[in-house]
Amino acid sequence: MKYNFDEIVERRGTGSVKVDGVKTFWNRDDLMPLWVADMDFRTPSFIAEAISARNQKGVLGYTFTPEGWGESVVAWLKNRHGWTVDKQWVNNISGVVPGMALALLCYTKPGDAVLIQPPVYHPFFEIVEHNGRELRQNPLLFDGENFRMDFNDFEEKVKGCKAFLLCNPHNPGGRVWKKEELAQVAEICARHQVLVISDEIHADMFHAPYRHTPYASVSELAAENSVTFMSATKSFNMPALAMAYTVIPNEKLRSQLLAFLEALHLRFGNIYAFEAMMAAYTEEGRDWLDQMLAYVQGTMDYVQQFLSAEIPAIKMVRPQASFLVWLDCRELGLSQTELRSLFEDGAHLALNNGTMFGKEGTGFMRLNVASPRSVIAEAMHRLKVAVDDI
Repeated sequence: MKYNFDEIVERRGTGSVKVDGVKTFWNRDDLMPLWVADMDFRTPSFIAEAISARNQKGVLGYTFTPEGWGESVVAWLKNRHGWTVDKQWVNNISGVVPGMALALLCYTKPGDAVLIQPPVYHPFFEIVEHNGRELRQNPLLFDGENFRMDFNDFEEKVKGCKAFLLCNPHNPGGRVWKKEELAQVAEICARHQVLVISDEIHADMFHAPYRHTPYASVSELAAENSVTFMSATKSFNMPALAMAYTVIPNEKLRSQLLAFLEALHLRFGNIYAFEAMMAAYTEEGRDWLDQMLAYVQGTMDYVQQFLSAEIPAIKMVRPQASFLVWLDCRELGLSQTELRSLFEDGAHLALNNGTMFGKEGTGFMRLNVASPRSVIAEAMHRLKVAVDDI
């Protein structure tokens, strides 16, 4: 490989939420941090170089969106996902989750019902409830290997909703939704006049043979009744730059959101984030991304083999996208409190508690494997010792 993903990058003392945040959230500092969804790999050098080159301009004054930024997004979506979009559909936003929250404020009113599909990324719960909307839930079905949508329940729960928050690909399950599934969502939501707000931050990190399908690309119904949020920050390990973008084919929906953002003076972006994203959305960026994903796949192979041989009571739900692994620990027969204690007090590991993604996460933990393999190997051996001591 051209890039060294085995390198140990010291993150302590950098204000890292993932590393320094262990003390904040666990009130202890003896846990290996494998929770927050960023990578312990060094952010690509071509991104740092793009930021450095911008600094050479000498003045960080008010700045327009750089020439070529929109074109770089359009080209990336075409090359990576086969999705042809118009540059006018694309606009910057400060982040995927902030963008989704703003979309809810723009398109819905207090008391309106919003549907989600747990277990799902925990901010989905928060942006609905904290903004005074009614939370409705259509739990995903789990067959022991993968998640699928319960469309009979979906059809019932979506009635009367104003919006549906789609996680595509799914977090924490790592499911890459099929085009046929997304088309069915589009048909149901269009029939019931429910806007689809799609979180596609993990879109670029699909694992062969799977391919991500952008929700708005599946049909005219999907394109005309959706707001998509995407970003390079997750894929290229630069979430601190806080930038994402919207893709909204429907002119009325697009104008409505842009006017809402304009009223809040939220249209300007971060010049470093613009430059970093343009550096990422290149052939060099694609090469780095493909090598990173190959390394992560190798690590997932290791984890799966280790668990099968050494801790068969814990099953790895093989993700079809991203670097987040959903661990099925139900065969251990522990309560969720006992399960957390096993990982934290027994193995000294900081993972995401499954129930933070909804009650459907009971018996599960989420593991971030985007670290050097030596780190993950140490974590697995710690976990084996802890399980053997039960």
